[in-house]
Amino acid sequence: MAGGGYAAGAVGRRAEYYEGGVTVYFVLAVAMGSLGGSLFGYDLGVSGGVTSMDDFLKEFFPKTYERKHAHLHETDYCKYDNQILTLFTSSLYFAGLLSTFAASPVTRKYGRRVSILTGAVSFFLGGIINAAAVNIFMLILGRILLGIGIGFGNQAVPLYLSEISPPKIRGAVNQLFQLTTCLGILVADLINYFTEKIHPWGWRLSLGLAAVPATLMFVGGLFLPETPNSLVERGMVEEARRVLEKVRGTAKVDAELEDLKDASAASQAVKHPFRNLLRRKNRPQLIIGAIGIPAFQQLTGQNSILFYAPVIFQSLGFGSGAALYSSIITGSMLVVGAIVSMLLVDRLGRRFLFMEAGIQMIISNVIVAVTLALEFGRGAVLSKGISVLLVVSICAFVAAFGWSWGPLGWLVPTEIFPLETRSAGQSIVVCVNLFFTALVAQGFLISLCHLRFGIFIVFACLIVIMTVFIYLLLPETKQVPIEEIYQLWEQHWFWKKIVREDVSETMIRQPPQKQLPSDRIE
Repeated sequence: MAGGGYAAGAVGRRAEYYEGGVTVYFVLAVAMGSLGGSLFGYDLGVSGGVTSMDDFLKEFFPKTYERKHAHLHETDYCKYDNQILTLFTSSLYFAGLLSTFAASPVTRKYGRRVSILTGAVSFFLGGIINAAAVNIFMLILGRILLGIGIGFGNQAVPLYLSEISPPKIRGAVNQLFQLTTCLGILVADLINYFTEKIHPWGWRLSLGLAAVPATLMFVGGLFLPETPNSLVERGMVEEARRVLEKVRGTAKVDAELEDLKDASAASQAVKHPFRNLLRRKNRPQLIIGAIGIPAFQQLTGQNSILFYAPVIFQSLGFGSGAALYSSIITGSMLVVGAIVSMLLVDRLGRRFLFMEAGIQMIISNVIVAVTLALEFGRGAVLSKGISVLLVVSICAFVAAFGWSWGPLGWLVPTEIFPLETRSAGQSIVVCVNLFFTALVAQGFLISLCHLRFGIFIVFACLIVIMTVFIYLLLPETKQVPIEEIYQLWEQHWFWKKIVREDVSETMIRQPPQKQLPSDRIE
């Protein structure tokens, strides 16, 4: 690196000495690692499509099938209000919620890679059982195994992508998780569109194909390098150096490795990472990263639209094929949003995308609510113009989510936790995320039935609250090395009043200055 020598300074203050760039080895590693998002995405997309298929409903939910066809020429908010049917969707997320606590010690003690492989195996088994299901018990069992797979995958993959990335492109790399999630949704929508025409077993094919992304994730996971952060944390310093040199494409990794070693020392001093999250110095990460952002990500209402897009469009008077086609459109917009986010997140920053998207999502929800209030629920099929307006508004909402709360809901929490609480923090992130995912999934159809168009006003109000939350409490983290994030809280107008460092923490963060051997100074 041109200009000056490297003197090992305080933890998190060596970033200017980091060297290296993007290597082929690094690209292959993140490509394999990001496949974890395809599991989450495929399930999000396939569930809503399957629950709208007549053959599936006749097999497991005959009363819902009869209600669906009782008024073929009428629109009805309540056609799909069946709590067992919604349990088919939400049981996966309750299982994921619980499994993430098992995933946390596995991720910390055995590495991110082992958790990724475990998630792939569980997801594979769940997909096979669902495809072969002959009763509700088998359906729910399969969903539970899928949930365990998602619990492990969502625990490890975002951490993996953030930890292996150089700071300057960490945002874009972490977005690969959201991009593969979106691609998984789109692929599932396309598969549902075609399998819906295969009678009477098309739904089995849709559910069974979940084994494909699980297989890809497992095979890819066998070749993944472990992250340097995890290797240092487990005492494998020389292996961490070797991986760093390969992914950065340079032997000059001393500055970054020293930061990892110092962070690991702090990590080893913490015997109870979950309890440590409650300390004042970790209050911003707990409130913003572990609770606020993952909860708000689901309270946007986005996943309800993804779960039930075909159901929603059918309830609004679209035919079965048209409903699935419309969900393909929304899935495509989600992919577009993810690509936009990847291109802009490290340029415009996290806060800008959160704020702009919040305004766009609020407007979209209001348009949908007003349109439904004026034109829907009178027993008449919606006109073509009104239908187009609804689809366009929903697409605008989905696109905004796709470049904001979708990817940033996973990126920001992985950035802001220090190494000593990162695995525990990510467990709470996944737990809170899946809890609200399951809660919203279980309650959305009954809310649509009783609140009618008002459900979209509720989501609009929630987005107002979360947009204000981001504006007031989240500092900008773009291009800030993970081990320097703590400095943002010390400088923030609100958090600096809460964060207090004790003497021992200061000593860990600011060890005596030491000079590298002369052959490492340029």
